[in-house]
Amino acid sequence: MSREFDIAIYGASGFTGKLVAEYLAGLGGSRRVALAGRDAAKLAAVNAEIGAEFPVLVADSSDQGALADLARRSRVVLTTVGPYQLYGSPLVAACVEAGTHYADLCGETAWMRAMIDGHESQARLTGARIVFSCGFDSIPFDFGVAYLQAEAKRRFGVPCARVKGRVRKMKGTFSGGTAASFRASMAAAAKDPAVLAQMRDPFSLTPGFQGPKQPSGNKPEYDEQLGVWAAPFIMAAINTRNVHRSNFLTGHAYGANFVYDEMIVAGPGEKGEAVAKAIAAGMGDMAGDKAPKPGEGPSRQERESGFYDLLFVGAGPNGERLDVSVKGDRDPGYGSTSKMISQCAIALTETEGPGGIFTPVAAFGDGFTEKLALAGLTFAVERE
Repeated sequence: MSREFDIAIYGASGFTGKLVAEYLAGLGGSRRVALAGRDAAKLAAVNAEIGAEFPVLVADSSDQGALADLARRSRVVLTTVGPYQLYGSPLVAACVEAGTHYADLCGETAWMRAMIDGHESQARLTGARIVFSCGFDSIPFDFGVAYLQAEAKRRFGVPCARVKGRVRKMKGTFSGGTAASFRASMAAAAKDPAVLAQMRDPFSLTPGFQGPKQPSGNKPEYDEQLGVWAAPFIMAAINTRNVHRSNFLTGHAYGANFVYDEMIVAGPGEKGEAVAKAIAAGMGDMAGDKAPKPGEGPSRQERESGFYDLLFVGAGPNGERLDVSVKGDRDPGYGSTSKMISQCAIALTETEGPGGIFTPVAAFGDGFTEKLALAGLTFAVERE
């Protein structure tokens, strides 16, 4: 694909977009990067702030002609402009039409399903590789499961039919964009029962396939296997759907009867129970006044002192237990996310594959963990 730019960062003047631009500028090399958005002056200010001289492309999310031009000139469009259900559809359409690869940070299942239904067939024809959810939702979880399953096949000869994803520790916050997307999704669900039904369906992103009943994970529970209380994890509603789609797109590499859930480790005993209940009670904060606003974010020091530690527990065919961990070296919503989506965009410029609409695992394979190491992620077997 011969284009003027390798990667165009759409939304580069936003908080996360600026972090992506800074990260790519710091990598150096001959990669041709452009900053894109609706305000040329703000994009020029980003260049000045990060010490770069990236070309600037002006394109408003409501200007289909400008978006088409952006797509035609770029090999990959990396977009941080959400909520995607409000601002993303025209850009997906432009990229699919132009055969341009695309990466975003979407965690909006109903919108993703609408894009799959509306554009996947054409993306296969034009060769556009559309990759959703390239940030904290859902890369560490998507690849955590893929890493565990690769280890399970090596050790047991078969994948684990049951996997648990558990957030052990996390320092940092969700991004303002994630909070805005959550609020937009709740508003859409309130207006349309069909949207709510899709959001509740674990297999909403696997058209034509319904797997076995899945754990709801929507209330505190005691996990006897781990000996701890577990609390609902608000991002499970998107991560689990993406993991099932990865399984679906890879020919059910985890098995057609695969069961997966995600929760937060709250701790043992009465204290753990109290913590789990407190976490469950605070779930509404994502939609409230306490949630971060789009364009806002933590300081550099806060981003660099943030981290996350995820545990994945798999059950082997004869009762074996396999534990793997995924750890990130920055706050999840900004520092780590900006590096992960950047590595996805780079991979789209360096790898070949058929067009379509993908999860990160389905697009890049489990070997992508080596690239994710460059983004500060560590994968390890803890128990076998």
